[in-house]
Parts: sequence; structure tokens; C-alpha cells
Amino acid sequence: MKNALITGATKGIGRAVTIAFAKQGINVAICSRNDKELFDFKAELEATNPKITVAATVADCSKRDELKKFAEFTEKKLGFVEIIVNNVGMYKYSTILNDSDDSFQKQVDTNLMPAYELYRFFGKSMVSVGKGHIFNICSVAAINPVVEAGVYSVTKYALLGLNKVMRLEMQEYGVKVTAIIPGSTLTDSWRGQEVDETKMVKPEDIASAIVTILGMSTGANVDEMIIKPAPGQL
Repeated sequence: MKNALITGATKGIGRAVTIAFAKQGINVAICSRNDKELFDFKAELEATNPKITVAATVADCSKRDELKKFAEFTEKKLGFVEIIVNNVGMYKYSTILNDSDDSFQKQVDTNLMPAYELYRFFGKSMVSVGKGHIFNICSVAAINPVVEAGVYSVTKYALLGLNKVMRLEMQEYGVKVTAIIPGSTLTDSWRGQEVDETKMVKPEDIASAIVTILGMSTGANVDEMIIKPAPGQL
């Protein structure tokens, strides 16, 4: 049975991916800053598939010490982690010149640092075993920057760059690395805005794509996958 760690697992894309993994019989490690939200979701996952192990602990992934404790907890509870989904992120609507003084560091710590640290924590064990798959949830803002979300765009550019380096470092060891690049996706980022849900990507679409990629043969890797709304970006 495979083991997966998913950051930002209780909402949006992370939630959809985690549910999809549970249905596939994959053990999952999840965390959240909100203990009730976390353990309600744990119970939901265990009801979805009673055969899997759900390792859940309260942690804030934007804080390096708490992130490392989550990684250590996961390894202790599940053993070898074969799949990592770096999904945790924050979106802030602001141009760089008008942004708050703490915005850059907050978004780096949320959108970029966790993927870097989890790669360093689990990467060598993946190399030693000769298998694994890391998914980095990027954004089309990593390709076409959104000037109204300046720092967010910068961090997603950096995450896509990190993905490329990780893939090149890992490819000779049989470890796969994939950047998932979603367009306008129906998550909490759009809360309070009037949108046509029928013209957006659903979190379940991202989850389905990841499950499909995991099912590919050993010799195949999807370097990057862009998933946009059929009518175009909102």
C-alpha cells in the first residue's frame, strides 16, 4: 500500500486529491491549523475507505519547525512516503508596490518553503529506494503573471522553477516530479466573488489528473500539466 503526504489537505484541491487517494487505497498524512476541521476530515476519509491509515496532526505548514514535525510524524506513522503533493498556498490580491510589508515573507513561507523543505526531508529516502512521485501545485500565474497578485505570481514562478530543478535532480534515480499548473479553479480563493462555476476547473479535475498520472508506467513522467477552464481564464 502506498503512502502519501498532502499539504493544504482539508480544503480545495488538497481536499479533492486526498479523497481521491483514499478511494485508491493510498494511506494519507494530513495536517491543518484547525484541529476540528482536521479530525472531522480524518473521520470522513476513514469512512470513505476503512482499510487505509489516515495520519493527522495539527500543524501550520508555513512555519518551518511545525512542517518538519509534520514530516517526522508522517514517517513515524506511515513509514516510507512515496507520494508528496505540495498543495498548501495562499493568494493575496495586491500589486507589489501596494502590498503590506510582511506579504512577501508570508507568501514565500506558504507557497514555496514547504515544497523545498519537504523535498529535502524526503528526497534522499526516495533516492535510496529508487521510487517516488512529487507533485507541485503551481498556477498559470507561474507562466503569465497576474499583476494584481504580484507576490503570489513571483512565488508561483519560483515554485515552478523549483519543480524543474527537483525533476532534473531526481530523474536519474527513478523518482518522478510533476508540476500541476491549474487555471481558474473553484476554491476558497474565489470566495465572495460572483463566478460561473460551470466555466471553472473543479478541484476534482485536478485530483483526477494526479491519479491518472500516478497510474502511468514506470518509464513515463508528466513534467508539467496545464489545466485551464475550457472557455478561458476568468
